Amino acid sequence: LDIPVLTVHQTISDVRGSYYQEKTVFLRCTVNSNPPARFIWKRGNMLIEQSKDNGVDIYEPLYTQGETKVLKLKNLRPKDFADYTCQVSVRNVCSIEDKSVTFRLTNATSPPMIRLSVNDTVVVDPGQDVLLTCEVTAGFPLPTLRWSPLPLSAQVRGPTLNLRAVTPTDAGFYNCTAYNNVGNQARKNVNLVVRTMSNLTFQITPDSNKDSETIQMGRDLKLSCHVDATPQDKVNYTWYKNGAPVFNSDSLILLRSDPDMAPGTSSLEIVDMKFRDLATYSCVANFPGSRVPELRVDVNISQNSVSPPVLALPPGGQVVNVREGGNIDLVCLVVEGKPRPPILWSRMEKDLLMSSGATTMETLDGRLMLRNVSRDMMGAYRCQTAPYNGLNIKRREAQVQLNVQYPPILDPGDPDVRSRNYQMVTLRCTVVRSFPTRLIDIRWFRNGEIIRMPMPDTKEKPELKFKLDPTNNGSYECRVTNSAGTSTCAFNVSAQPYNAEFYFDTPNPVRIQKGNNYSYNLQWTQRDPEATDRIIGYWINVRKNKQNVLSKQIDLKGKEPEKGVLLSHTISDLRIPLSYEVRLAPITTYSTGEYASRIIQYSEPYTYPRPSDHVCGFEDQRICGFSQDRSDVFDWTRQNHLSQNPKRSANTGPETDRSGTKEGYYMYIEASRPRTEGDKARLLSPLFNVTSVRGPKGSGRVPYCVAFYYHMKGKHI
Repeated sequence: LDIPVLTVHQTISDVRGSYYQEKTVFLRCTVNSNPPARFIWKRGNMLIEQSKDNGVDIYEPLYTQGETKVLKLKNLRPKDFADYTCQVSVRNVCSIEDKSVTFRLTNATSPPMIRLSVNDTVVVDPGQDVLLTCEVTAGFPLPTLRWSPLPLSAQVRGPTLNLRAVTPTDAGFYNCTAYNNVGNQARKNVNLVVRTMSNLTFQITPDSNKDSETIQMGRDLKLSCHVDATPQDKVNYTWYKNGAPVFNSDSLILLRSDPDMAPGTSSLEIVDMKFRDLATYSCVANFPGSRVPELRVDVNISQNSVSPPVLALPPGGQVVNVREGGNIDLVCLVVEGKPRPPILWSRMEKDLLMSSGATTMETLDGRLMLRNVSRDMMGAYRCQTAPYNGLNIKRREAQVQLNVQYPPILDPGDPDVRSRNYQMVTLRCTVVRSFPTRLIDIRWFRNGEIIRMPMPDTKEKPELKFKLDPTNNGSYECRVTNSAGTSTCAFNVSAQPYNAEFYFDTPNPVRIQKGNNYSYNLQWTQRDPEATDRIIGYWINVRKNKQNVLSKQIDLKGKEPEKGVLLSHTISDLRIPLSYEVRLAPITTYSTGEYASRIIQYSEPYTYPRPSDHVCGFEDQRICGFSQDRSDVFDWTRQNHLSQNPKRSANTGPETDRSGTKEGYYMYIEASRPRTEGDKARLLSPLFNVTSVRGPKGSGRVPYCVAFYYHMKGKHI
């Protein structure tokens, strides 16, 4: 039972904001609880009863989170200005005490209103301190203020949020919220923008109307300048020619924002180029009045300083091979051209990303350095001239194929191979993937020593056939090699039988003996008894505190175990009420299997199945071991006529359980609103010992039959 929350609301049509002027007020009380809570409303110390006060309504709204009750004060009267208490109770279930919340309604009660000390958007330089103040202008009771988010540099003092020495990571929206549980919360946002400027680039665009790729006299030429900045629209660009500012003229046209380029790009167009236009042009980007350092780029325009780029791959650089885990450089060189642009690398397959996780990577010298190469990096790579810091013409590109070499990936199938002695055994080692695909060596080993045999055909699946006998049991390895390395398939080949598998559902395994002793009926099945030589018996070992109490051989007397059929052995003279560790290992003519272990415990004998296991009336608070499924949408509730949920829909659910008494309990779910089609409430039964329809042969166990009473009502049933 959580602490309830009480909020106050006025009629939706009102816009004046003063509850003194209103005719109707709603007090909403909400709580989360299990089982469902009961609500009590009080005015002062007096209980509010709807049947005795025509000025109030108490009801439950639809479509609400948690448990909710609304107290509606109609035609507000002087006596309605008072202290109101919402008390919630789960009737002392699990010793949970009642909880309550109180609100004082006066003629001054009003929702919060706030205003900010700054505009909706604040632009600052990095390193500046920022003060944001949120002032409460209205609201009673006095609203509480909350700022969010709060970065590490933030300090909150009363209504003021202080951001010290801001960085670009502090940029974003900051929210001030005021609340006093009256009406809606008041919210205002401030967008904090921290100025940044980086990566100033230029472009040289020859006369695009003439499809030109070089600078020619008598034709137009465009120089463009772009910087990555925040805020982008506040950047100021200034152009210089040989150090002197450039102004608009008939031959030089300045474009503050070039519509043909990326947003935020400034251009200088040279019309009908003359010899006088051959010069060094500079572009300077800055924020006017800001402490952010300006950025500058110089472009030398002459007949010899600008020429188209030529890409070339070094000899052998078109196909590059590297071992997995190694390092490699993919090289794409600009052998001609001025100025030389950066090289952009990307994957030829558009859905694949670079090793950095980006779609492209920029290199200034054309060398893409790949470290700790993995096989998913194998494929075709594209290198292209960047459209910036050089001529803005058709992009030159080349392609490099990266091959990643890795040892064969092998699949041995089942590495645990069991067989009868003197039968043929086949070991197969499947090559799933390999690069290079050509295998250069296949070798088989037994217990670490090479098996002398003719060289296998490397084009065939690696395979070894031999007849198993007591001398060649052991570990086998198949080592498959390509030029990148060697991989191994490992097998354990044995005539040793599989271990026994204990049966834990034996009915009444305990029998009382004389002298404070008991016996235990141990049951088990043998896993895959046909896989190895015939099982002739079992070693049984009984221990207490790691000390042997019993150790002997169980003789099957010629009866061979069958798959899925129970075997039994009675262990006698065990002391009440001690527990013991039992170890069991199968025996064949040639070997003994591994021990399986379990703990046996003394328990009082009973008639199986227990009545409590199969008769349940939900009279006990533990509901017979049933439990609520945590993965469903909502839960079942245990109730009777006296404690049934007061919130449940009318004309639904039984009045009593099947006994017809008011005290009889049943499990109940509300299927009406807010439940929707597809919602699940799942009650899980205790775990019954059912592993097959009738249990293994010899267990004597019969199937369970489950029967239950149910009640459903409604027009959709």
